[in-house]
Amino acid sequence: MIKQHDFSSRLDNGDAEQEGKLQTADPSTLRTATLMPDGFFQSSTAAARFLRAELELSARLRTLTFGDPIRYTYNPLEYAWDTHRCYVETYCRSGQSVLFLGMNPGPFGMAQTGVPFGEVNAVRDWLKITGEVGHPANEHPKRRISGLACTQSEVSGARFWGFFKELCGEPDNFFRHCFVHNLCPLIFMSESGKNLTPPELLAADRDALLLHCDAALCQVVSVLGVSMVIGVGKVAEQRARRALTEAGICVRVEGIMHPSPRNPLANKGWAAVARTKLEELGVISLLAK
Repeated sequence: MIKQHDFSSRLDNGDAEQEGKLQTADPSTLRTATLMPDGFFQSSTAAARFLRAELELSARLRTLTFGDPIRYTYNPLEYAWDTHRCYVETYCRSGQSVLFLGMNPGPFGMAQTGVPFGEVNAVRDWLKITGEVGHPANEHPKRRISGLACTQSEVSGARFWGFFKELCGEPDNFFRHCFVHNLCPLIFMSESGKNLTPPELLAADRDALLLHCDAALCQVVSVLGVSMVIGVGKVAEQRARRALTEAGICVRVEGIMHPSPRNPLANKGWAAVARTKLEELGVISLLAK
């Protein structure tokens, strides 16, 4: 297995041989890599380096297998790469100081759109993301991918992006200072189609998964140069703090409540709770219209 820093340096140097190995490792990787413009593997922009880190993570995660209760695994970085790349290239930029970190995609959010907390209306109408979305190789009959045509709204994403739309007005007012990312790009489902989060995996499977995701997070934080990581939910916050501390990366790690409808407190007024916390962290003053 290629060590993370070895892989990154080879991509940064435009190593055609290594690039070829990545592309031929799996047909889905080939499809993704062929969407990259000329010079992508040599580009030093924040967006290009971020996307390269995600390509590497996808290649690593493809080597993993998952036991019960996991029956279906989707990776939007493969079948929704077109829209995901649009999101990153539009909004990932140098000078951002805050990274909001979710745990993994929801079935009607990033799984459909390729955008973290990617409720379809917010992604299409506010963020103005465009592109084609395909299908995972093994698709659950009750969890079909419709892409930007999905008619079901994800509550968490609607709350998250709706809050920042109300606060910032225009997307650029948010992304001038902040970016949004998920620790893990995979979505997991049981035989019935129930959404399962990484903490619900078997311990050995979870540890193998998060080992790669933690390493990728450290790479991403270094690429972006942010000074604060805000975990959306306790699990993301705790995982980020552990991974970054163990890697010796000195950034501030904080957290806000997750907007999930599974959270009774979020259902009583997530926006007010999030605003209070972000005011304490000094983020609101950066983003107010």
